[in-house]
Amino acid sequence: MNQGLLNSLTEAERLLVAETERDALKGLDEDELLDLHQRIRRARTKYVKNYRRAASAAVADVGGRGMSYPRNQRDRDKAELFESVLAKVSREVAVVANRASMQLRSERLEAARAAKAAAPAMRATDGSTSEVVSRPRTVKKTTGGLKKDASTRAMGARRQAKRDSR
Repeated sequence: MNQGLLNSLTEAERLLVAETERDALKGLDEDELLDLHQRIRRARTKYVKNYRRAASAAVADVGGRGMSYPRNQRDRDKAELFESVLAKVSREVAVVANRASMQLRSERLEAARAAKAAAPAMRATDGSTSEVVSRPRTVKKTTGGLKKDASTRAMGARRQAKRDSR
């Protein structure tokens, strides 16, 4: 990183960039990394917005986009710095999230294996076959109650009647 650019950062921005060092990132969990990611994204968006606004305002004063380009170098450099720092944190978030998903997957598989080994299968009661009998469905097609279902049907009927009367 450019030392002049680092010197132009505010104290809060310097601390934010320092939080993205390799050693500092290794000690963070997924939620802390996502929080850091959001704070860096806000800083990057701030400088991108400042750069674009200043550049568009300078076009009319200077007489063209090419002439206004060098006038806003500091905001452009800060936006680029925060973009590279954001990419670094994004990669670390991806690594930690992948690790967490693999761990969760292995825990779920382990729990499923343990449940399968512990629960005996339901057998037919006549004893003639050894096939597994499935349980009857207990879920009904309702949305939470007879009154609510009737209300929904009536609303649909009113809507259709309104269309038909046109």
